[in-house]
Amino acid sequence: MKIVFLHHGLLPVIGYGGIERILFWHMKELVRLGHHVVLLGNKNSKVIEYGIELIHLPDDPSADWQHLIPPDTDIIHLNINHTVSGKIPTINTVHGNGKIGEVLSTNSVFVSAKHAQIHGSNQFIHNAIDLTEYPFMPKEKKWNQFLFLAKASWRVKNLSHAVSTCRSAHKNLQIVGGRWWGLSRFIHSHGQMGGDEKLTLIRNCDALIFPVRWHEPFGIAVIEAMSQGLAVIASPYGSLPELITNETGIIVKDHHELLTVLKNPPKKFDPLVIRKYVEEKFCIAKHTSAYLALYQKVINGEKLNQAHPTYIFNERAENLLPF
Repeated sequence: MKIVFLHHGLLPVIGYGGIERILFWHMKELVRLGHHVVLLGNKNSKVIEYGIELIHLPDDPSADWQHLIPPDTDIIHLNINHTVSGKIPTINTVHGNGKIGEVLSTNSVFVSAKHAQIHGSNQFIHNAIDLTEYPFMPKEKKWNQFLFLAKASWRVKNLSHAVSTCRSAHKNLQIVGGRWWGLSRFIHSHGQMGGDEKLTLIRNCDALIFPVRWHEPFGIAVIEAMSQGLAVIASPYGSLPELITNETGIIVKDHHELLTVLKNPPKKFDPLVIRKYVEEKFCIAKHTSAYLALYQKVINGEKLNQAHPTYIFNERAENLLPF
């Protein structure tokens, strides 16, 4: 199968990257399975050594690129909401929450069941990670070092409650993904971090705090933390109840419950069980296999959604939910 992808940024990602890394891992897995993978991408991307054909995009990201699609392409996989002219089948992965009134492609695929549901769809494939980049080095967990791993400046990620509850509980919080400018001996801000440096910090923590205040489409940080045996303490929004089990974390409905859990964990979590859960549920091989099944459906002329998905709420996705 000849599969074409589009991405204007550098691949593989240097340092921080979420969606971009999943895209790259998926392309590598397709190559491993014997498929012909083509990237319409940045001329400086280093993908050829991974068996991926590179077709250079124009330097101007607004320039037309559709004429670069090889005519013998079997399917185009986009990570944006875009309709490609012509007859080549196209599939669109939706990573974020839609805007009010935004109409999405009938071949849209969402990243969790809840994410699909709030766009009027039931078509989803969970995100995944390449576990070869997350070697497991289990450490004893003492419930004293907590991790915040998200874009700290984005209010929906709710750094403020993560900080306030850790300070109240006298627990250490390691912040990755931005800066916190207050003064506290319990709060440690690391800014943006990637690679081995980030992995080392994750391993040295006891649990991830993920108290988001919106319908989280997926939450890559959740499975990154779980890959290192960390339990996840999260709010009840979006994908989180479907990602977190009784063996892998705790759902808390507000900051009072979060504080209680930080002071007194309801159970002791087994890092080996958490790691195995990620290996079984969120490995890149499973992700790619699921997409290959959908590729075949679309190539056969099936629509993944009978109607165009659209965001079902009348308020912006970024409006803060209670916590």
